[in-house]
Amino acid sequence: MSTETDPARADSAAGAATLVPQEVVLVTGISGSGKSVALHALEDAGFFCVDNLPPELLRDFLRLEHKRSDRRVAIAVDVRSAGSLPHLLPALARLRSEGIPVQAVFIDASTDALVRRFSETRRPHPLSDQGAFQLSGHGTMEVAGDGRRALIDAIELERHLLAELREVSTVIDTSQLRPAQLRAWMRDLVGADESSLTLVFESFAFKHGVPLDADYVFDVRVLPNPHYVRELRALTGRDPDVARYLESQPEVGEMLTQIETFIAHWLPAFARDQRSYLTVAIGCTGGQHRSVYFAEVLAQRFRGRSATLIRHRELDRLT
Repeated sequence: MSTETDPARADSAAGAATLVPQEVVLVTGISGSGKSVALHALEDAGFFCVDNLPPELLRDFLRLEHKRSDRRVAIAVDVRSAGSLPHLLPALARLRSEGIPVQAVFIDASTDALVRRFSETRRPHPLSDQGAFQLSGHGTMEVAGDGRRALIDAIELERHLLAELREVSTVIDTSQLRPAQLRAWMRDLVGADESSLTLVFESFAFKHGVPLDADYVFDVRVLPNPHYVRELRALTGRDPDVARYLESQPEVGEMLTQIETFIAHWLPAFARDQRSYLTVAIGCTGGQHRSVYFAEVLAQRFRGRSATLIRHRELDRLT
C-alpha cells in the first residue's frame, strides 16, 4: 500500500482547516432595492467588500481571505450571476456547517417602488435582455418588440429566482426608505448581538404599506389616537406626554400585554429554528404615535430576554 500523500488532497484538507469562524455578511436581493447602498454602508463600517462574486468562488474566497487577515467581510451576490445561483444555497449551508457564521441579508422592495426607481434612473433591469438568462423550467416571459422583457415581468422573474434565498435571509424592505435610513439600519444589523435571536420592533403607517420584511404584523389603529388631542398632535410616541395619554387607556395596556405574551410564548420556537432575526411590525394610521409607543415599550420589555432593535420607518424618514 502506498504511503504517499496526494498533494491536492493535502492542500484541500489544509484549506478546510483554515476555515474558522469570522464575520461574514452576504448581501443579496432584488435589483433596484438598494444593495449598493447597503454594501457601501458596510464598507463605511469597516468591512472589506466584494461585489458580484460568483457563488462557486465563495468558499475559496473566504479561505483565501482568512489566510490574509481577520478583517470583516461583506459579499454581494445577485441575479447578475443568474447561471450560478443554484450553487449559492449549498455553499451557504456548507460554510455554516463548517462554523462560518454567514449572515445573509436580503434587500427587497415592492414592485411599484422598483418600477418607479428604474423609470427615474432609466437603467435597464439585469434580466430585461432576452439573452440574459435562459428560462428553462420557469415558463415563458413576455418580451417587448425590441427584444427586451417588460420591466414588471423581469422583476417577477427575479423574485422567482431568488425566492429560496430570501427564505433563509434577514429581509430589509426599502420601499419607503431613504438611502440614509438603509445605511443606518445596516449598521444596526451588523452591530447586533449574534449569539442569539434578535427581535426587531418596527413601527409603520398603514397608509404607506405594510413592511415586506415583517414576520408578524399587529394593527393598533383600533386604539385611541393621540392625533386628535391638540396638545399631542405634533409629538410622537417617544414623548412622555403621549406615553402618559396612552397608558391611561385600559385597552392599550391590554393589547400590549397580549402582544408581549404571544411573542414571549413563541420566541423559544423561533430561536430553535435558528432564526437570526424576528421582525415584529406595529402599524397605526400615521406611524407617529401609537405604533411608535408600542415598538418602544415592547423593545424595553424584551431587552432583558433577547437582543432587540427598534426601527421607526416613518419617523426615521424625517431625520
